[in-house]
Amino acid sequence: MNCFAMFGQLMLFEMLLTSINVYRTQVSFSWQKACVEFNRGRYSDSLELYKRALQVYPYCPGAVRLGIGLCRYKLGQFEKARQAFQRVLQLDSENAEALVALAIMDLQANEAAGIQKGMDKMRRAFEIYPYCAMALNYLANHFFFTGQHFLVEQLTETALAVTNHGPTKSHSYYNLARSYHSKGDYEKAGFYYMASIKEINKPHEFVFPYYGLGQVKLRSGDFRSALSNFEKVLEVYPDNCETLKALGHIYVQLGQVEKAQEFMRKATKIDPRDAQAFLDLGELLISYDTGAALDAFKTARNLMEKGGQAVPVEVLNNIGVLHFEREELELALESFNKALGDGVWLALTGNMPKSYVIEASDSILDYKDMQLFHRLEEDGLSVELPWNKVTVVFNLARLHEQLHNTGTANILYRLILFKYPDYIDAYLRLAAIAKARNNLQLSIELVNEALKVNDKCPNALSMLGDLELKNDDWVKAKETFRSASDATNGRDSYAILSLGNWNYFAAIRNEKRNPKLEATHLEKAKELYTRVLVQHTENLYAANGAGVVLAEKGQFDVSKDIFTQVQEGASGSVFVQMPDVWINLAHIFFAQGNFALAVKMYQNCLRKFYYNTDSQILLYLARTHYEAEQWQECKKTLLRAIHLAPSNYTLRFDAGVAMQKFSTSTLQKEKRTADEVRSTVAQLENAVRIFSQLSAASNLHLHGFDEKKINTHVEYCKHLLEAAKVHCEAAEREEQQNKQKQEAARQLALAEEARRKAEEQRKYLLERRKQEDEQKRLQQAEEHFKRVQEQWKSSTPASKRRERSEIDDEEGGHSEKRRRKGGKRRKKDKNKSHSERDDEEPDMVDDREELEDEDANMNYRESTTHMDDQDDDNGENAQDLLAAAGLEDSDAEDEAVASSSAAGRRRRAWSESDDDETLQRGPESSPVRENSAELHLSDGEIREDNSKLNGDAALDDDDEE
Repeated sequence: MNCFAMFGQLMLFEMLLTSINVYRTQVSFSWQKACVEFNRGRYSDSLELYKRALQVYPYCPGAVRLGIGLCRYKLGQFEKARQAFQRVLQLDSENAEALVALAIMDLQANEAAGIQKGMDKMRRAFEIYPYCAMALNYLANHFFFTGQHFLVEQLTETALAVTNHGPTKSHSYYNLARSYHSKGDYEKAGFYYMASIKEINKPHEFVFPYYGLGQVKLRSGDFRSALSNFEKVLEVYPDNCETLKALGHIYVQLGQVEKAQEFMRKATKIDPRDAQAFLDLGELLISYDTGAALDAFKTARNLMEKGGQAVPVEVLNNIGVLHFEREELELALESFNKALGDGVWLALTGNMPKSYVIEASDSILDYKDMQLFHRLEEDGLSVELPWNKVTVVFNLARLHEQLHNTGTANILYRLILFKYPDYIDAYLRLAAIAKARNNLQLSIELVNEALKVNDKCPNALSMLGDLELKNDDWVKAKETFRSASDATNGRDSYAILSLGNWNYFAAIRNEKRNPKLEATHLEKAKELYTRVLVQHTENLYAANGAGVVLAEKGQFDVSKDIFTQVQEGASGSVFVQMPDVWINLAHIFFAQGNFALAVKMYQNCLRKFYYNTDSQILLYLARTHYEAEQWQECKKTLLRAIHLAPSNYTLRFDAGVAMQKFSTSTLQKEKRTADEVRSTVAQLENAVRIFSQLSAASNLHLHGFDEKKINTHVEYCKHLLEAAKVHCEAAEREEQQNKQKQEAARQLALAEEARRKAEEQRKYLLERRKQEDEQKRLQQAEEHFKRVQEQWKSSTPASKRRERSEIDDEEGGHSEKRRRKGGKRRKKDKNKSHSERDDEEPDMVDDREELEDEDANMNYRESTTHMDDQDDDNGENAQDLLAAAGLEDSDAEDEAVASSSAAGRRRRAWSESDDDETLQRGPESSPVRENSAELHLSDGEIREDNSKLNGDAALDDDDEE
């Protein structure tokens, strides 16, 4: 009912006006002119003309007042328009046009009471005038929503018969088209949508037929026409979410995924509370961006939960599947359980106190036994599985299978078969579990059970062919793969790939290696792989197969490029795990002689896909080490493989060959250590044991070994072992000699090192003692100089220093020499021993000067030359020391006084003779030794020197008198 006001009310008013112009001919000129202005859209001018006509002739027909009401309505004066229409009914109670106008205004109120009143007025108008096209269209619209399509068709056909007005006919055709559309008659619906569109000039006049026609074209697969119609709707309503979603679906079908995502995202932004828009976006993204699809589904779920709506099982299932594909298994389990709710599966999965989970080994063998479910019914549990939850239960079982809970998975698969015996996928999953346990016969039996349901199921046929191939039944496998391909008219990529693989294996397994037959099979395999790539350019398995064929033909560079692209494509997808392409790349590196990269690729494949537990790849790795002459690494790798597959005789034989090769290479070295030779002996002994065990095996021929060849290896290893023992003895003797030489050299080096360290220690101690003595001497000299300076300053009056300074100035340069000699004498007086200074007194000095005056003069003249040189040196040293002590002025004054008297000359001669005697008695000392002697004087000796100096000064004074 709410939709009555949605389909062109304004157009219906124009239709009403047209009918008025047709059927009301007794009008004045003014009224006719008002109608013309109304049709031109000049509603104000038309209203003035109607008013003028009413003023001129107040009793004019009701059509004039009807025109006034229409003008008021167009100008937005709805209340005055309603009054005008009611006035018309007062004048003419059976005026159908006024009733239709009032009915439209009631319908636009969008209230239940108003809508009911409006429909009553429409019925009344229809009863008054059954050929009013506008009333017929509104009544047809009403009966469309009530589902009475036969009435819709009758009313619209009548409306089309009674009117020639284009917009009115367009509405009639539209009502008729959507009636057929709702009944599923898309051909007639499309025809009448086109008829409705032809009655209008542009989409802005009436856009709904374009939307309906777009839906019909989309249903028929005409995406281009559908796109054109929806784009016209979008021009009129650019923010219509339904149109945006429809365009998104069309662009998906046209392969323009980015544009489709753009429209879907725009729809979710316009109405972020539209859960359906997010669901459509998630469906669109599920094949391209699982993360974004998961976010869209979660948003839709949250919107439904907030709105109080029940979240559909399909939405929760999709969320769980996306978590499963992203390996978020716990979140997937939570989503599946939430989608299932309560049911028998809780008991079967152990989520109830009493669990009915049984051992997986029993459940897989008894897949036909349904006693478990009958026992559940006896215990009061309802074994019901609604049809809309079958897929969720299957996904839950697949999740438990991935979690290695194969027992729980088996029970859930059997539950599906118990309720739905024709569910083929459950049989195939049980067959896959049996195949994983290497129970090929049981797996084939389960696949045949699936084929009993549908003998042309491509998945079942492909799986059966794969099992037959593993069972070494090549002829049956080929026929089965062909049947799978024919079942889908050559469109099943897996069946075609399987045929390609069959041809490839047939080419490489030919024992006689018939070149012609091999080339034929390889060419056929390449053709099949190429056919798949033409159909699906992004099929990684087909590209990998094509690369393998090219590698077999020796085109290593091309195949390496293909394998690299396949590896990159597989690494960027969470849905694809392709260890084969890693192995193929490693094979290419091996064939090109790039052993380092081959080893790295094998190791990465082992770690990434097999957790370092695949014996076949370890064999590939050992072979690479063997070709690279890395014998020890080869042996270690083979031992790891033997640990994983102890019954594999090929690995044992290869290990023996690696040990033999290592021993041979070691013995062929020009220089080898005893350890290497001993290791060689051990390796040869192990090789002999391995070959002997293989030779004694009862089923040797079953593994493809020749007993004579193995015995040859045994004899050769024994021969090498004897030679190795001789080499071992020689190497041990040489090693012993080398050890003795090394020990002697080591002892010599240790002794030399000890001597060097002792010498360094002695030099260090000597240098340290010398530094300590020098530091001590300098410290004592400094202390002595300070004491002497203080004593001289305290013993010499300032007045005497001035007198001596004047005498020194009078005598000039002549006294300079005597000052130096006097300084020398005083210096030497200070160097006398302590006992001599105690015995000498001032009066004894005078007597001794007189007695020895003559001898002193003679000695002075004889030793003048010798003493001048010595005096110069000693004088300079004394002057330097006294100058450093601050005593140079006092010495100069004493020498000036002594040089002015004869007694001073005699005393100087005596002092010089004493000095000569002292020099003759003691050894010649350096200035340093003299200073050292002075440093050892005590304070008492210094006081005696001071008194002696004072005595000399007194004698000088007497001479002056």
